[in-house]
Amino acid sequence: MFAAVARIVRAVEVPVSADVEDGYGLAPKELVYRLLEAGAVGCNLEDSVGHAVLKDPARHADWLAEVRAEAGDELFVNARVDTFLFGTGDPADAVARARFYLAAGADCVYPLLAPHEVFPVLRAGIEGPINMAAGPESVAEVARLGATRITFGPSLLQYAMSATSEVAARLIMAS
Repeated sequence: MFAAVARIVRAVEVPVSADVEDGYGLAPKELVYRLLEAGAVGCNLEDSVGHAVLKDPARHADWLAEVRAEAGDELFVNARVDTFLFGTGDPADAVARARFYLAAGADCVYPLLAPHEVFPVLRAGIEGPINMAAGPESVAEVARLGATRITFGPSLLQYAMSATSEVAARLIMAS
């Protein structure tokens, strides 16, 4: 993963933030070292393990605090909140976790898959930057709802694949 991040950093002229899941079991010192060595300026860190189980938020906050201490100001830490993916889906749970993570030194929190209708509740309860996912058609709406950082995830690839499929279908019909 770190070699892939380094290749991306060398290939583009924009800052690169790496999605490093839950840190791959690395100690904060090694994780931060490897991210900085690869040239990343930021990272997303999940609060779930094995893509199914939520971590204890207090213990995860302690780990995030260690990551922040190792990184200093050299790395943007985006703490993902997975309650809408694997937890109860209760906005209050997401707010509580987000508060833990911001207090631990995360630069931003990312309540993954939070429905747009609960975003006002999240914005009201979280005193700090919030990352939200958007597609090409929903950037303005997500910004209006109060997102301070916008992630596109796979949506741009999906949009491009859909557009390519439409063009290919028209070419087939024209022949």
